[in-house]
Amino acid sequence: MPPSPDHVRALITEYLERHPEEGGALAGLLKALGAEDDPTSRSTLPGHVTCGGIVIDADGRVLHVAHRASGLLLPPGGHVEATDGSLFAAVLREITEETGIPASSLVLTPEYGRTPLDVDVHAVPANPAKGEGPHRHYDFRFVFRLAPDAPDLALQEEEVAGAVWLPQGEVRSPTLRARLRDADLDGTVTPVDASVVIHDGRGRYLVHLRDANKPIWAPGHWDLLGGGREPQDATLLDTAVRELREEAGLELDRLRPYAVEHVTGTDGTSVPVQVYTGEWDGEPDALPLTEGQLLAWRDLAQLPYLTMLPSTRRLLERHAAAHASPVRPTPAHPADGPRRRPAAATTGAAPPDTEPHIVGVHLVLERDGQVLLGRRHPDSAYAGGMWHVLAGHCARESATACLVREAKEEAGLLVDPDGLDLVHLVHMVDHPGERPRVQLFFRARAWEGTPRVLEPDKTVAWRYWDADRLPAELVPYTRAALGGIRAGRPYTETGWSR
Repeated sequence: MPPSPDHVRALITEYLERHPEEGGALAGLLKALGAEDDPTSRSTLPGHVTCGGIVIDADGRVLHVAHRASGLLLPPGGHVEATDGSLFAAVLREITEETGIPASSLVLTPEYGRTPLDVDVHAVPANPAKGEGPHRHYDFRFVFRLAPDAPDLALQEEEVAGAVWLPQGEVRSPTLRARLRDADLDGTVTPVDASVVIHDGRGRYLVHLRDANKPIWAPGHWDLLGGGREPQDATLLDTAVRELREEAGLELDRLRPYAVEHVTGTDGTSVPVQVYTGEWDGEPDALPLTEGQLLAWRDLAQLPYLTMLPSTRRLLERHAAAHASPVRPTPAHPADGPRRRPAAATTGAAPPDTEPHIVGVHLVLERDGQVLLGRRHPDSAYAGGMWHVLAGHCARESATACLVREAKEEAGLLVDPDGLDLVHLVHMVDHPGERPRVQLFFRARAWEGTPRVLEPDKTVAWRYWDADRLPAELVPYTRAALGGIRAGRPYTETGWSR
């Protein structure tokens, strides 16, 4: 069955919520949706719906193909067919047919998902050979990032004469060029869903038996709790927290980024999932399960015998290998007796009733109202996949000496230690019971070099961000510090219970 008028109307409604100024241009299509004719059929005149795919590669360029019929250089796309169940399915088919890029190499953006980036209305001249008079195309353009492991192009030679990747500023369509400029989409693949590895600290994992025979992800499989980002979620951490609360009534305070996994979505696209990890030790039967059939604890020995995706099982096995159950020492004092105050064992040890702090240094590098941020490696133990200023931990060295060293080692930057100004301090604990941290933020007045990725196991990209449009996936205390710097506040506390 072709896409229904209600389906097209829902997409337009969602699109106009972002771009209400285009209501006039789409009024004709909205009116036609009330008629009996199929709005997606190429025989429906004086206008019908088509689809286009905006594919952005790692360098931020947009794929264009040379169509033999029109002689124009356009993004891949075309007419909807009767076998396309949705406009999104139609554009996936067109991209694959014309360029050879499979759906599994296309990644949705968290900003747009399955909502069109642009709906372009343009006139099409008459084509007597096909018996078509002049008409209009309402071209629904969906945006994708290209997965890093995408295959080489395999063009449909009977329809496509060639292909080229154009910088966004050279995109041929003026309206699309403007839309891309406003969207500020680069080629960085970012997670769009979130899930949580929940363990009890003793080798057991909380897994969820999903409904079978439904058009959902992993039907009938044991899987992690989690789901897709929704408009109200400022970050994927918000997504994870909301999904745990909605699906199982769980409230966990200690969620940490763990890894980014790539799975295949129900429509065949590649879905990068930000995986968090958290600890809980309760009874699954007491939770108010709202989706799926069952929540249960399972250990590693049971995983091979569960109906579970191999990628999920491997993820849990990796987590278990890196998080062996801790051996807790028996206290030296009686359980019900008074605790003795520990004495300093050596000269220079921490005085009684004090706690040693970890000192972190952070580089605030600004250029034309923009600040330099690095995207952390997805597998980083802390803040995997998130953006962060250049930072490091002090060894036995001064804070400025540490920052100069880190800038050179991580990004190839030469920073003048005499040109560093302390502009903010964050006093924090990540979680109750963990060692406190003092985070020092220095603004550099003098430096040389262009940021380069020199430690790819830690940072996968460097980018200057507009200070007014910082990324959603920004380390929270870094966001607080940068906001404090702009407001002229020298100090922030976070994580402490008052």
